[in-house]
Amino acid sequence: MTKPLFPEIVVNGTTLSAASIAAEAQNHPAPQGKPGLAWRRAARALAIRHLLLEEARHVGITAQPEEIAPGKIETDEEACIRELMVRCIDPAPVSAADLRRLYDRDPSRFRAPTLYQPAHILFAATPDDTAQRGSARQRAQRALSEVLDAPRRFAEIAERESACDSRNVGGQLGQISSGDTVPEFEAAMDIAPVGEIHATLVDTRFGFHILRMDARAEGDVLPFEAVRPRLEAACEKANWARAAQAFVETLIDQADIVGLDLGRAA
Repeated sequence: MTKPLFPEIVVNGTTLSAASIAAEAQNHPAPQGKPGLAWRRAARALAIRHLLLEEARHVGITAQPEEIAPGKIETDEEACIRELMVRCIDPAPVSAADLRRLYDRDPSRFRAPTLYQPAHILFAATPDDTAQRGSARQRAQRALSEVLDAPRRFAEIAERESACDSRNVGGQLGQISSGDTVPEFEAAMDIAPVGEIHATLVDTRFGFHILRMDARAEGDVLPFEAVRPRLEAACEKANWARAAQAFVETLIDQADIVGLDLGRAA
């Protein structure tokens, strides 16, 4: 008899079928060549789901599905788990002192958006086209050399080379703020010298950019009261997550599980 690839998993006397684990594994990507990692993650998710549903039945919860998105209704199992969490999870309260300590630890983390006034020349290339990106990089590097040698020709070269509509206005993007562009472009705007051409190409999901930073104004540090609602929401979410994790760990500690170690996530 051929030995099964993965061990049989039994949770409080109930065997998790290989078919259900295989189906769940589709929701747990793993690095190529490591199918066992996806399998373990899927098995863990199903085992925890089984424990939660067992506990929901134990405390007498009856499914009352709700609409979670337009036209999308919870399954009975999802409704039971949601109600179980509402009943059984009691997160630690967030105090004003906690929020104040979190803010005072580093107020500079809480700033108004930075304002930027950049100009760019875009050499477009999609992320998954290696040949196109190689060609775009070469053209961008040649143009960057031109611009660095003759910065006053930036608008001329933008009009000639750029794949962005801003080429019609010398590559200028106008005034933008934090969050208006993709993170990799914003990171370059944060370090580019003001009033100069950035010395290296900016590599983004859209292609390669030659960047000129015309102006940059870092946002002021926001006062505590301005960020308090945001801090409170973040702390409440974190406390709920910790309480939920502790609740699940209690169910795991009390369970009889064969074939899988639920002591830690894979």
